[in-house]
Amino acid sequence: MTRAMGAAMHRIHVGNALSAFGLGFTVPYLYVYVTQVRGLGAMTAGAVLAVFAVAALVVLPFAGRAIVRRGPLPVLLAALGAAAVGSLALGFSGGAASVLLSSALLGAGQAVMQPALATMIVDCSPSETRSRAFAMQFFLQNLGLGVGGLIGGHLVDTSRPASFTLLFAIEAAMFLLLVVVMGTVRVPQAPRMAEAVSGRTSSDWKQIMGNRAMVQLCVLGFVLFFACYGQFDSGLSAYGVEAAGVSPSTLGTALAANTAVIVVAQFAVLRIVERRRRSRVIAVVGLIWAFAWVLAGYAGLGHAGHAMATAAFVSTYALFGLGEAMLSPTVAPLVADLAPEGMAGQYNSVFALVKQLAMAVGPAVGGPMGASLFAPYIGTFLMFSLGITFLAIRLGRQLTLSQNQPSAARSRVVAHGGAAPEPAVAQS
Repeated sequence: MTRAMGAAMHRIHVGNALSAFGLGFTVPYLYVYVTQVRGLGAMTAGAVLAVFAVAALVVLPFAGRAIVRRGPLPVLLAALGAAAVGSLALGFSGGAASVLLSSALLGAGQAVMQPALATMIVDCSPSETRSRAFAMQFFLQNLGLGVGGLIGGHLVDTSRPASFTLLFAIEAAMFLLLVVVMGTVRVPQAPRMAEAVSGRTSSDWKQIMGNRAMVQLCVLGFVLFFACYGQFDSGLSAYGVEAAGVSPSTLGTALAANTAVIVVAQFAVLRIVERRRRSRVIAVVGLIWAFAWVLAGYAGLGHAGHAMATAAFVSTYALFGLGEAMLSPTVAPLVADLAPEGMAGQYNSVFALVKQLAMAVGPAVGGPMGASLFAPYIGTFLMFSLGITFLAIRLGRQLTLSQNQPSAARSRVVAHGGAAPEPAVAQS
């Protein structure tokens, strides 16, 4: 990595932390803000949360093309501007229509930030340091969300609407500060789609669908986000309250345990997983999450005492955090390594779109099941977790050695004293 790339990467990491800090300020309190502060009811609050997902689904297909054509930095700056306006408008919104429009603008800007920042990381990191770069991104995102949520919780007061206006204004300020920080980044010029595919701009989606490894990774990614992230604030929390009898404060403790495991374990885990085949790491995550669902089943269905049920439920979230720490330096770098030269932005946007779909479907399916169908809920998501292991092993058969285990590919090149021929596929 050159000095210029290192300087750019430092600013990108600062940007990740600031954006997560701003989002942590407001996202946990949206429901309370809409229902209690503005008095717009639970239906409007549910619509606001849905608007976030819908806005992301609408803009992400266009974001990938824009990133490839214009570069990630201009797209990121536009997304930050939209998010800042949406956040500030949300803080002053008093009616349902203005709340929904502001949420749509904030959600669209927030969604586009992800693939733009991911593409900047790809452009500023060689393959040998890419896993570490994405691990740092995930670490800072979780740290920023946790700190932002903690501080925001001490600022809000449902009896004072001005406290929420201040909250959204601070979030908007974070986005504008990020515009200033990211405006100084000098991203290395990566080839754009016009150069990479000789002007055949209509072939990008066809090219992605023709990449069997990428298609399989998208299917795997959907299951990953559906079976874990899509359950945190919906099905699993409802199951914990209704089946395991945990209190709302225990839910907060469980989420804190999840974040703590990620923050504490991230770099210890990184040293292990970056020397392993990525497909095998993902397969192990499936097994860890399967055990987490077994613990959740014990908490709600095992007729355990309250203390044991609480411990099992908190441990479920902690094990999910361990799996997340293993995935952060694995999945995102794999998306980048599967992308042909000049198409990293398109591939990142497609994978972000898959994530948003899973995050939209997951709560819709898991929420009602977790609240009433306790045994089927645990059984269903236990099978999904085992499905992660199966899909990961299958994906490994589609990957080259440099895609599946970059460290081994580099060692082979060094051992041969130059560029070594690479096998067509690497077994998982």
